[in-house]
Amino acid sequence: MTAPEITTTRVGIVGGGPAGLMLSHLLALRGIDSVVVDHRERADIERTARAGILEADSVRMLSETGVSQRVLTEGDRHHGTCLAFGGEVHRIDFQELAGASVWLYPQTEVFADLADARAAAGADVRFGVRDTTVHDVTTTRPAIRFTGADGRAHEIRCRYLVGADGSHSLCRHQIPASEVRQYRKEYPYAWFGILCEAPKSAPELIYNHSDRGFALISQRTETTQRMYFQCDPDTDVDDWSGDRIWTELQARVGANGHELVEGPIIDRSVLRFRSNVVEPMRHGAMVLAGDAAHTVPPTGAKGLNLALADAAVLAEVLERALATKDDDVLDEYTRRALDRVWRSQHFSYWMTAMLHRGPGADEFDLRRQVAELRSVVRSTAGATYLAEAYTGWPAR
Repeated sequence: MTAPEITTTRVGIVGGGPAGLMLSHLLALRGIDSVVVDHRERADIERTARAGILEADSVRMLSETGVSQRVLTEGDRHHGTCLAFGGEVHRIDFQELAGASVWLYPQTEVFADLADARAAAGADVRFGVRDTTVHDVTTTRPAIRFTGADGRAHEIRCRYLVGADGSHSLCRHQIPASEVRQYRKEYPYAWFGILCEAPKSAPELIYNHSDRGFALISQRTETTQRMYFQCDPDTDVDDWSGDRIWTELQARVGANGHELVEGPIIDRSVLRFRSNVVEPMRHGAMVLAGDAAHTVPPTGAKGLNLALADAAVLAEVLERALATKDDDVLDEYTRRALDRVWRSQHFSYWMTAMLHRGPGADEFDLRRQVAELRSVVRSTAGATYLAEAYTGWPAR
């Protein structure tokens, strides 16, 4: 058996998505070297359609740390969003209520910006690896072993190991069940998402409540749009023709006086809803970040933003742990990150429950939801909470 090629670094990162790449970037700004590995090819990650709403702090992080200015020049700044229900559309003005905005900027573009920035800096980022395993995570010399794109065995030896490897994280499974608590929730509905070639149907997002179920009018570019409607988690996309999809979407948004601009559907998928939180987010010399540690339903647009916020806190904490040679400093990361994670879980759950038709919902349930939505839009305090939560809480 051929001995692996060994690389030594201070921080080894499993997962080259936005959480892992942003962490590597922020560590480099602090003079801390890292190695990132991911089983996916870069092109595969760039082709994966994901969320596209960035909070104000996420935009600042990308632009002010030198990742890219594209989010400011090519992103679409939204000063508010709309809640449609009861035959009307009500706008929540983020600027007026919270003094902040969000940016429509697809996650694929965030990833491309980060990957380009890491490549330009000469960072050690390895896509397309396989057979990845992690070892010795409770020691001062954890390791990542894998077969590289070159077909050779490799081993990364590091002082700290970060699992930023998504919701199916192999790193998370290294933590014994007796030493971790996972809080899970499966939701009884999903989103049927489409990408279509058409002009925008609205300048900002519209969250639409109707007797038929939820629908979201979103955007992507001037000529390509993203839209969703609530469906059963077991829905088969092949059962839905283009005509059937447009008929369903038009019926849901039409109940509140809106009409969509239709066009050819170029992508369709079903997005299941799950919440998961891992506590603690540290085990020995290993910490978890992004979807490896927590997932949220997409209604509140929090997933990507939580991943970037994790990276910001973790870079600061890792710098201190390395300087003090005190592993227990990592516990601060769990405390600070989970504060935002659980607030995001609450906000996402609240938005989801308020807007979606639950299984077996009757007229009472639907009318109660409409009353709740009216309470939000008619109350400055209620609308302000939605605006503050949606645009993001200040870093702590």
